[in-house]
Formats: sequence, C-alpha cells, structure tokens
Amino acid sequence: MPRLTKIYTQTGDDGTTALGGGQRVAKDSLRIDAFGTVDELNSAIGLALSVGVGEAIEGTLRRIQNELFHLGSDLCFLEEDKRRTAVPQIESRHVRALESLIDQLTEQLGPLENFILPGGAESASRLHLARCICRRAEREVVALSRQEAIGSSVIPYLNRLSDALFVMARYENRRSGKSDCVWDSRA
Repeated sequence: MPRLTKIYTQTGDDGTTALGGGQRVAKDSLRIDAFGTVDELNSAIGLALSVGVGEAIEGTLRRIQNELFHLGSDLCFLEEDKRRTAVPQIESRHVRALESLIDQLTEQLGPLENFILPGGAESASRLHLARCICRRAEREVVALSRQEAIGSSVIPYLNRLSDALFVMARYENRRSGKSDCVWDSRA
C-alpha cells in the first residue's frame, strides 16, 4: 500500500510524469491519457454512488471502483516491469464477473426492444455518463495497444464494463419507477 507523505513533488513541472517502473513520459502520452480517463470514469461512478443507487448494485459499483484502480495500475506499469513487480492487474475473472452481472440484471429487466436515450432517474443518468466515459477510455486504450503492449484483459474489461454500466442505468430507472427514454427514430 503506497504511503503518500507529500502530495506535491514538483517533478512534473516539466510536463512529464513517472510510470510505475520509474520511466518519465509526457503527461499527454497515450498511456497517461488512457489511465487518466480511467480515473475520470472512477470519479463518475463515485458521483452516481453519491446520489444513491439501489442496494443490488451499490456494492458492485464500489467493487468496480476498486477494480478501476487495478486497471490504472495495470496501465501505469509497462509489461516488462510487471514481470519484475507484483502489480495489481485486471484479470479474466474480473471480465467474467461483469458478464455474470450483465446476465443477472438483464434477466430481471427483460430484453431491450428499442434503443434508449440517456436519462430518467439521476442515478441512471450518471451511470449513462459513466458508460460514455468508459467507452472513451476503451478507445484510448485501443489506440495505446496499437503502439505498446498492455494487459490482455484491459480492453475486454472496459468493453464489458460499458455494457454493465448501460444495464445498471436501466436497472436504476426501473428501481426508481422511471421509464427508459426510448429513441424515436421517426422524430
């Protein structure tokens, strides 16, 4: 567990930051963009939690927030450094847990019969926003993966997480007595 005794270090004043293995990289590098967006996603989930969500997904969202720190750690270390250092990482078990959640909630919600628009209950709307941030994180990680090696479960995790956030948003609308906002393709 890291112990932070001083929050500011001044080492990033030149526009660089350190990766977990000590390498200095530009603060606008693809790797930093990717785990910065993962951090933004985590904050968006925190906002959804702050307005209150159903008991059935609250614990899940808190677990996901912890897993997003694993994902940030996964991205903060280069693959060669992970071989030398025990680093929390996203694993296939995390992806399977999201798939199980999606299946469980979808069974309760029933099939989706039309595209829906973000909205409804505040908690649902915040989860839809988190889903959009998750998709951006996924795009940034895919771009990074074209240039550098990344953990094998990172992209599948983000892909499933965006689906899980969508289903949780639908669940929150149902729990709150709100209807999903259905897309009117003829409007």
